[in-house]
Amino acid sequence: MHSEMQEIVRRNALPPDVSEGRIGYVLKGYARTSETFITNEIALLERRGLNLTIFSFLELSGQLLHAAVETIKSPVHYLPPVTPLSETHFFAWLARNAPPFAQSHKRLFALRPSAYLKTLAEAISLGFKHRRGAWRQPETGFLKEFLQAGVIAEQALALGNIRHLHAHFCHTTTTVTMFASRLSGLPFSFTAHAKDIYVAQHNPGDLLSRKMRRARFVVTCTAANQRHLTALCPDGAPVHLVYHGLNPRQFVPAAASTVNAMPLILSVGRLVEKKGFPYLIEACRRLKERGYQFQCQIVGGTGAFATQVVAAVKAAQMEDTVWLRPAVTQEELQLIYQQAAVFVLPSQITDNGDRDGIPNVLVEAMALGLPVVSTNVSGIPELVTNRVNGLLAPQKDPEALAQAIAELLDHPDLGRQLGQAARQTVCREFDAEETIVDLHQLFQVCLTDVASGSAGASREL
Repeated sequence: MHSEMQEIVRRNALPPDVSEGRIGYVLKGYARTSETFITNEIALLERRGLNLTIFSFLELSGQLLHAAVETIKSPVHYLPPVTPLSETHFFAWLARNAPPFAQSHKRLFALRPSAYLKTLAEAISLGFKHRRGAWRQPETGFLKEFLQAGVIAEQALALGNIRHLHAHFCHTTTTVTMFASRLSGLPFSFTAHAKDIYVAQHNPGDLLSRKMRRARFVVTCTAANQRHLTALCPDGAPVHLVYHGLNPRQFVPAAASTVNAMPLILSVGRLVEKKGFPYLIEACRRLKERGYQFQCQIVGGTGAFATQVVAAVKAAQMEDTVWLRPAVTQEELQLIYQQAAVFVLPSQITDNGDRDGIPNVLVEAMALGLPVVSTNVSGIPELVTNRVNGLLAPQKDPEALAQAIAELLDHPDLGRQLGQAARQTVCREFDAEETIVDLHQLFQVCLTDVASGSAGASREL
């Protein structure tokens, strides 16, 4: 065996102190504008003294960087880029994309040949198991994920201080991390959010249950998700509830003088179907028809549903009332919040099961003391209690939405009362300095177990 490989084995056979061990964070893209909850989480874990190394599939460009990103010190390792599998035949794709991965896989095979072959066999087996018909070709995405996992596993071993792997989102990134765990012998865990849990095509068959049985633990951001995942795989890893939260000392309510004279109805989110923006547009049309004077802004930039949202504004003839604004940084968004009279997020469950968890923008608006209107789906009722700290309407019901907004426009005292209660809820239950403690402790246990030699690669191999 080469001396380089012997040194890797030696370093991994003698774990350093907990303070020197690192958690490998596996992300699809870093740093993504829409994923403030991940960058805030990393920044908070660093502030608590946890050492992280980030592995990102994509090196993103054109992203707006929030202030938290500038504070993050964790090293970032970007994987070699790959082209989409759908663009060509698999073997042509492999010939084009495999070369940058080859050396990592070669070194990994030399170091852990048995684990390498078993993981490759699993990727192939999953491809056959989850193909879209008995006579269809195997699902080749698993081999792409094996290719990516090999780089993470080899780099983690070569660095010598990675003790645990953690993935965000339980579909592709967790599949890669599960493979990387088996290849490297390192334990892993993952955080499950929303679409990645409920859209069946992201985890066909029993794939998500397999991941839960293999993982050391699972984290999710709503109690609704926690119940769903626990019921899905009762014999899987323990599922821990960790709300994302925010810093309420940075999100401070505006002085009354900063609020626009013309009431501003504000909504924020990517232009995707689950946000339900066409229902807000229709609610605004009905309000305008009844004589209400207001402006509505939807801040979110682009998204897969952008064309439909633009069409909805035109169809309602609301171009002079409803404005679509591009995405902004969290700091710029805070100034926009402070101009609003009401915050509305008409989230819905789509036909394929996609849904929000607890939208971070809803927590932000409530921290700023805004009266909020949302829907009673997914984890939103865990944050908003109807007529206590906000108003809830049924999903996909523009009339109910319009009535809730009208009530707040007609009764500003009610809005102030709900806004004050909303901020109290966030300060009490969604302060990120408090919510991050449980996640930090989970990782500390992982590092301590590795240092004492009691951790295994996974719960099932």
